[in-house]
Amino acid sequence: MNEFPGEAPTIAIDAMQPGDSGVIARVDAEPAIVRRLMELGLVPGTELQHVRVAPLGDPIEVSIRGVHLSLRRSEASRIHVTPC
Repeated sequence: MNEFPGEAPTIAIDAMQPGDSGVIARVDAEPAIVRRLMELGLVPGTELQHVRVAPLGDPIEVSIRGVHLSLRRSEASRIHVTPC
């Protein structure tokens, strides 16, 4: 859940279930990783949908702006969304 007072409750993408959707609230990672994820379209304020998880749990597929992306579970755990 969130760690900042007054902020709407958030969850990490890896805690979402397939079919769930949310709006990206923040990305908690090193600057190089944040930059790469933002270049892929994972920008705060953007809506995404959790599509599916691979059979062994990694990677996780999300749909954002009409594009399907596969994220490592370690990356997905650093992207926090506000559920819709």
